[in-house]
Amino acid sequence: MFDAFRKFETTLAGRPFVVETGKMAQLASGSCLVRYGETEILCTATMSDKPREGIDFFPLSIDFEEKLYSVGKIPGSFQRREGRASEKAVLAARVIDRPIRPLFPKDMRNDVGIVCTVMSVDPDCLPEIAAMIGVSIALSISPIPWAGPISGVSVGLVDGQFVINPTAEEREKSEMAVTVASTEDLIAMIEAGANEIDNDTMFDAIMFAHKENQKMVEFIKGIQKEIGKEKTDFPSNDPAPEMYEAVKEFAIEDVKAALDTDDKRVRDERLLPVYAAVHEKFDEQFPEQTEKLDDCLYKLQKYIVRRWLLDEGKRVDGRGIDEMRPLAAEVDLLSRVHGSGMFTRGQTQVLTVTTLGTVGDAQELDGIDEQTEKRYIHHYNFPSYSVGETKPSRGPGRREIGHGALAERALLPVIPSIEEFPYTIRLVSEVLSSNGSTSQASICGSTLSLMAAGVPIKAPVAGISCGLVTEGDRFMTMVDIQGLEDFFGDMDFKVGGTKKGITAIQMDTKIHGLTPEIVKEAFEKTYKARCKILDEVMLPVIPEPRKELSKYAPKLITTKIDPEKIGDVIGKQGKIIQKICAECNCKIDIEDDGSVFIASTDLEAANRALNMIETIAKDPEVGAIYKGVVTRLMSFGAFVEIAPGKEGMVHISHLDVKRTERVEDVVNVGDEIIVEVLPVDDQGRLNLSRRNALIKVEGLKPENDISDQARRPRREGGRDGGRDFKGGKRRG
Repeated sequence: MFDAFRKFETTLAGRPFVVETGKMAQLASGSCLVRYGETEILCTATMSDKPREGIDFFPLSIDFEEKLYSVGKIPGSFQRREGRASEKAVLAARVIDRPIRPLFPKDMRNDVGIVCTVMSVDPDCLPEIAAMIGVSIALSISPIPWAGPISGVSVGLVDGQFVINPTAEEREKSEMAVTVASTEDLIAMIEAGANEIDNDTMFDAIMFAHKENQKMVEFIKGIQKEIGKEKTDFPSNDPAPEMYEAVKEFAIEDVKAALDTDDKRVRDERLLPVYAAVHEKFDEQFPEQTEKLDDCLYKLQKYIVRRWLLDEGKRVDGRGIDEMRPLAAEVDLLSRVHGSGMFTRGQTQVLTVTTLGTVGDAQELDGIDEQTEKRYIHHYNFPSYSVGETKPSRGPGRREIGHGALAERALLPVIPSIEEFPYTIRLVSEVLSSNGSTSQASICGSTLSLMAAGVPIKAPVAGISCGLVTEGDRFMTMVDIQGLEDFFGDMDFKVGGTKKGITAIQMDTKIHGLTPEIVKEAFEKTYKARCKILDEVMLPVIPEPRKELSKYAPKLITTKIDPEKIGDVIGKQGKIIQKICAECNCKIDIEDDGSVFIASTDLEAANRALNMIETIAKDPEVGAIYKGVVTRLMSFGAFVEIAPGKEGMVHISHLDVKRTERVEDVVNVGDEIIVEVLPVDDQGRLNLSRRNALIKVEGLKPENDISDQARRPRREGGRDGGRDFKGGKRRG
């Protein structure tokens, strides 16, 4: 029997928030339709009946499904239906995943699937926020084991004031975009982008959001109390306590010796014989649980690393708690690219390459928000060789997309505007070696690459991570965590920023959440660390952006024309602009407002294209000199094209400094000649003079005054003497 329909209402940031259950998707373990303003999302949670065999992780999947009907759009793909998830949908799913995952039992192996179907979008009510709360409700009322609820909100800084879930208009003006998720008393997740916001302001914003979250958590607990189902039991995947204790007693000293090195490769090699020895001793003793022996060794490594940190203040590689690994920076590693920079921190190494393109190279977006393109793009690649493994490349996964977006967010506040730097900018971060926090190394490498490419960034940006281990009320944070400390620790708190302030945050935890004290300490440590990276490593290599672009980068010239003249510049079926591009070997983009962007590796060719466009779009000034091509000959003169589609006539009397009997004696079709613009006649026709141009430019002297040819009147019916024109229109 299906559950009865129920409706619950509250307000969030002054807008109605409505939850409906028992109406849709009743075969899911838990489901609800959330309505926030006019944003409406169906959130479902389902768990498999049995655990998945042969895995050593909790199989949770979260899908954020953007339906373009939610914003009244038909998909732009050939098949006119939604395809693979967009990057923004992947990022939304990750934002939901990070606060809810730590609240599931770590020893559960039953598959859990979360689906958020975006059915209607109100631009003032962010769908990812509504979805996060909806997922929390669906899980809370379901029988799925989960230690929630959580709530999430966005906070902006508008005119110096914090705003919860800012509207679309407020987001345009906001100095930050911070998403905070919370449990009843802890901060569970932080995702932030900001315009160089100082630590104190950022901390206050997080606490402001945390307070609002606590109200929503109480609202969800009320729903759970009324209609929540009893949580299901599940078979634990943890090894038996007696097995773990036996392995611990047998191998603890060998594991300590194996872990005590700063080289990941050495550590892995040392552990191989330890694993072999444990299996040799205990396979017969625990014949039906041999696969659990590896779990015991994993738990033992975690136990040792955490005890070293908490009890001895010791890190596996011998560093001090706030000491970073050896750092190095380089630029100009690749010859033909527009810019390159490599940043190394211990065994983590990232090379970032900058490519500059025209505004027409901007990425087109087809999503549920109002952004249709972006001109700054950051891609992050994590090949298997970076961790010493062999796997075929299958394209970017969710992790790669998420880390690329984090680096993009960190650098976006310092990227110059299109008016300052009219280029599309693509960065590609190649992870060459990975042993902890490659996303933050990619921020550092990207800053180096941008400055080497000559992109006038507003300030250099660096990134660093902070780790955590906790035990009851005790906690310890450490800066620049390597892979082992990430695996066995409780937090990866990544902060990117300039010396002035924070530009990006991504905080992941493996525990239920953080106290305000931990957040504040993480901010302080990451600020000191990134200032050290900037001052001692990056800026000595390249102190500021280069003044000149690479010789291989396109040179851009911009101008603005009357929007009504755009059609003249483009020409019928694009013939005019195509001709300009072909003749000048350049690329031209024209915006609807009349902005023109000309790109070429040859600056002289770009200037030639600019001259052509301005000649077409503007009436040539009397007295201006042009180089044109003879297109037609008549008995009374020659027609000369001074720019594609822009043609004028040189009367026979103005062809030369001496008397001309026949036009063919002076010029032929296809000749390049210089001409001066004469005043237009009473019919507004463009008249040109080769004679005047020769006198002005080449200093030739006329043999006599203009002959009586110049005084000979034109025949009625047009400049062609009535032959090709009639009634002002071309025949044929």
